[in-house]
Amino acid sequence: MNQMASKSTGRKSISKLVSFGLAGWIAYVFVWYLQYKFGGAEGSVWLFTILTDWLGLSGHEMAMRIGTGIAELVTALLVLAGATRVVGAAMSLGIMSGAIFFHLATPLGIDPYHDGGVLFAEACLTWLAAAAILWIEREAALSLASRLPVVGHIAQQLQRA
Repeated sequence: MNQMASKSTGRKSISKLVSFGLAGWIAYVFVWYLQYKFGGAEGSVWLFTILTDWLGLSGHEMAMRIGTGIAELVTALLVLAGATRVVGAAMSLGIMSGAIFFHLATPLGIDPYHDGGVLFAEACLTWLAAAAILWIEREAALSLASRLPVVGHIAQQLQRA
């Protein structure tokens, strides 16, 4: 094997390891917080009550809390498997975009538990990890995205232009 091919193979191996490590972080964060969401911890109930009240969905705290937990569990499983990692990373990016938005736009704020904003910082780090996975695995992500009808149509229009 020539030296260029060897370097390329080495970079791909390192990229896959980094991607797996980032996926591990995402899965850890999502799975860790499931105990609070599914267990109905006081802090979790309080947080989702603030969000549902702000959204005008008073009384639906449990549905939002459990629904979010289910989405996070599915995302954690998908991001850990190599074949579905980009799907899990994209889902993680969406979930964390929502979390960051709610911290910034609602009465929840950046530091709802008065602990220095740990929850907000973890949301930001998890968002960055998901974005990094999508960048590292951009060929797979773009291939998958091109199979979506809307994205495929846009790509065709851009090729015609």
